[in-house]
Amino acid sequence: MSDSQDTVTDHDKVFFYGSLTDLPDNVIHTLTNDSVVFGCSDDGLKVLLVRHSEGDSAGEWALPGGWVRYNESVEQSAARLLNNLTGLEDIFLEQLHVFSSVNRLPHRRVITAAFYALVRPNDHAIAAGYSTNDVQWVPVSNLPNLIYDHADIIQTAVKRLRHKVRHEPIGFNLLNRKFTLLQLQELYEAILGVTLDKPNFRRKMLKMNLLKQCNEKQQGVSHRAANLYEFDEDVYSKLTEQGFSFDV
Repeated sequence: MSDSQDTVTDHDKVFFYGSLTDLPDNVIHTLTNDSVVFGCSDDGLKVLLVRHSEGDSAGEWALPGGWVRYNESVEQSAARLLNNLTGLEDIFLEQLHVFSSVNRLPHRRVITAAFYALVRPNDHAIAAGYSTNDVQWVPVSNLPNLIYDHADIIQTAVKRLRHKVRHEPIGFNLLNRKFTLLQLQELYEAILGVTLDKPNFRRKMLKMNLLKQCNEKQQGVSHRAANLYEFDEDVYSKLTEQGFSFDV
């Protein structure tokens, strides 16, 4: 059991968002965090959501998140809550934005520090955790009704991801280690929400020397097997630091 799981006690019964009026003494009553965890599958870009099982928001869908304790940083709080609510652990969370609209939550002035992450869903087991009764990968294009301003937080994260994909290499945390050029293109299309010209996309990608051919082909497919590629990690790191411009 992880340290973050060890710290869940009865005193933390409303540590996520459950009640806005009856909070434990060990949390900062005006500060929360929310995490937007993106994954990608055959049917597009998805985000990880939880459904609360108790409190004012019981039965409603939300981003994983909740109150920050006095004895932890916001980053530590985000990792703890993500683990306790969804089962995900050891996920790199990048700061997204601070949401501070006066009326973003009812009955209380609360500021949230939002984070986002990119993961391969198949690499991580998820399970409904403390104060949740469901956790699901949900298509970004078909979100359910969400509590508070969580839909706005997701849209802000999507905009950040779309900017990122145009200026940094992306896919290392979203694709299998070996992938086809079509799978890479489909990832870009899922993030950008557009259809890309196939020859033009492939020409641009290969020109960056970002990809290494594996001298292998797909296995077990009904169509003509495509060549497999993998990222050149040195070039990937260099382009991440230096950036580039990817026009679509």
